[in-house]
Amino acid sequence: MSNSNGNADNHPKAKSESEWRTVLSPEQFRVLRQKGTEPAFSGEYDKFNQPGVYCCAGCGTPLYKSSTKFNSGCGWPAFFDAIPGAVKRHEDRSWGTTRIEITCAACGGHLGHVFQGEGFPTPTDERHCVNSISLKFHDDPEQK
Repeated sequence: MSNSNGNADNHPKAKSESEWRTVLSPEQFRVLRQKGTEPAFSGEYDKFNQPGVYCCAGCGTPLYKSSTKFNSGCGWPAFFDAIPGAVKRHEDRSWGTTRIEITCAACGGHLGHVFQGEGFPTPTDERHCVNSISLKFHDDPEQK
């Protein structure tokens, strides 16, 4: 089980809190390591649509292909599926409700939440609502 900062022996790219603070900006640290949320419609990738791969901003692990990104209108980048094995799901009982938190499988960094059954016309009927600051985009013309 991971601690509140997402560090655990089962994360191959885990770092100590002080190591994370040296490689992440203060806002990245707040979101990725302290499970924060960036304001809606403020992130760099909300309306961004280029072929490529979205990687974890903390450790560089590929998480989402651009071919799975869609416009949900929620104010954060939305994906209908992750690269297999790249994202872990955890029950989140904060804010007085139960949600599904998603984290980077490699480093435990907080990405956002998954919402199911909202009726979007996607193959999975899921919306991975991801903080832009948790992501780093890499061009890949093969990923359309």
